[in-house]
Amino acid sequence: MISDLFSVTVLIGILASGIRLSTPYLFAAIGETFGQKSGVLNLGVEGQMLLGAFAAFYVALTTGNLWLGLLTAMIVGALMGLAMAYVTVNLHAEQGISGIGFYLFGLGMSDLLFQKLMGTVETVKGFSEIYIPVLSDIPGIGKIFFSQNILVYFAYLLVPIAWFVLNKTTLGLKIRSVGENPDAADSLGVSVAHIRYFTIILGGTLSGVAGASMSIALLNVFQQNMTSGLGFIAVALVYFGAWRPIGVLGGALLFSLINSLQLWIQVLSIPIPSDLAVMMPYVVTILVLVATVSKVRAPSALSKPFERGD
Repeated sequence: MISDLFSVTVLIGILASGIRLSTPYLFAAIGETFGQKSGVLNLGVEGQMLLGAFAAFYVALTTGNLWLGLLTAMIVGALMGLAMAYVTVNLHAEQGISGIGFYLFGLGMSDLLFQKLMGTVETVKGFSEIYIPVLSDIPGIGKIFFSQNILVYFAYLLVPIAWFVLNKTTLGLKIRSVGENPDAADSLGVSVAHIRYFTIILGGTLSGVAGASMSIALLNVFQQNMTSGLGFIAVALVYFGAWRPIGVLGGALLFSLINSLQLWIQVLSIPIPSDLAVMMPYVVTILVLVATVSKVRAPSALSKPFERGD
């Protein structure tokens, strides 16, 4: 019954799941925000997430150490970011095409490694919930906000940190100047290449963490193409959030809550076709982009290669 969706228990479940499911969106989209603020569009986020997810899961499965799995995902993501930086900054490759190439590489390599090293779907005991004393005991609110795993807390802490770095630090000023006018930034002694390398590698690292948050914290399993387009939604969230961390947070919550809603629709066996329910987050992505893309201004140098002397 549709009325079941409006019971207190189900509403709390939807909200709690939505907060939890926003974790990979936040990690990936905040990382992409840094890259795009410096003028680099990375469409390879999904591939970085897939390799990060596999690396974290496989290391956690074989060693039993979740933190080592997370660290491995960060390293894999950083290496993917380093490769992306070299291709875009040094080789001046078209960013959209090279990003799709890295996505396909991550998709194919994670599939290959899964088949060769595992061959079948297995599970691990992922990061468990951390209950914050007193706060987690608050009816409703405690379950929604203060009974999550540690990566959820890290993801939400990342939002004010990203805002502070981008808007209140010299590094943030350099990132923004490189993304708006790299020639002017270069004339003032800012290394455009170094800044873009930093932001792309940071974005890759956070994409790796986003993948790990799925395989060893949310689902506790790895399977082929498990991100199912989430990386591309993360890129869209940067546009939705107008390149602001708080805007990205709002978009991540919107899409994760919609995703949580469609999962609960299936759990409650509400008579809505499952295929239609699964489509909901993607349909909303398209509608939001259509409504917002013409109303926000992207960094002026976004997706434009820079070469000294141009």
